[in-house]
Amino acid sequence: MAAQAQTVVPTDAELVQAQADLWRHSLYYLTSMALKCAVELNIPTAIHRLGGAATPTDLISALSLPAAKLPFLRRLLRLLAASGVFSVDRSAEEGKYCINPVSYLLVDGIPDEVHINHTSFVLTATSTRYVDAAMGLADWFKKDVVTPPFEELHGATLFHESMESLDADFHKMANEALEAHDNFGIPIALREFRDLFNGIQSVTYCCTGSGDDAAARAIVKAFPHIKCTVLVDPKMMIGTKSSDDGLISYVAGDMLNFIPPAQTVVLKVTISRLYIMCFVANQNFMN
Repeated sequence: MAAQAQTVVPTDAELVQAQADLWRHSLYYLTSMALKCAVELNIPTAIHRLGGAATPTDLISALSLPAAKLPFLRRLLRLLAASGVFSVDRSAEEGKYCINPVSYLLVDGIPDEVHINHTSFVLTATSTRYVDAAMGLADWFKKDVVTPPFEELHGATLFHESMESLDADFHKMANEALEAHDNFGIPIALREFRDLFNGIQSVTYCCTGSGDDAAARAIVKAFPHIKCTVLVDPKMMIGTKSSDDGLISYVAGDMLNFIPPAQTVVLKVTISRLYIMCFVANQNFMN
């Protein structure tokens, strides 16, 4: 008979730390909600327009918020700064909150090809549709179902036509979030991994349901000698045409049935509902 495990009684120091950790885990959702609030108020963009740094008083004026909310705005900004969303310049008497790499991704109107606004991602991930599904996890575990919690609650699948029928605005926002995720880092990856494209003359990019071809455009911009073919869902072909320079052409089809031949194939694949980019080189694919 196996010996029963004994519960180890924590020390006083461990108990004090455990209580602090419990409070942190229980209240950490406030950080996500504070981030959602900052995005909805457009605080990152307001700080950017004020020169990249602003005091809470500056933001009250810039955002046309009631003056009585100043103490609460200070608390919100302190929480976000402690969470790494903003940095703080304490040289000023009131303290200035500054744009850092995290909040840079939430600024509107930056004329930089590397910058991709991620506000849709934040608003999608903190939406009631997501939060309600998370709040019901305990009830979901008690049910004899294998449908994911989101689908079980809403009767629709994320990024699917069923979600568009249920909530067109949320569906659009979620797809914008997915597009930002997919396209973020493509120029960076092309600069950091240029060697992958040495000797490559042709690429086929298998586009997914969004029909977005930003990766293909980034490839031919970084490597003008490469001819790129974009395989697009037939439903997304409306309005698409080959580039004027002839470097990008579009073909309607399903990659599970046919992929236009090329030296290299760029696939956007789904693994456990997370979208990633992967490069698959196959010299024999030309045959």
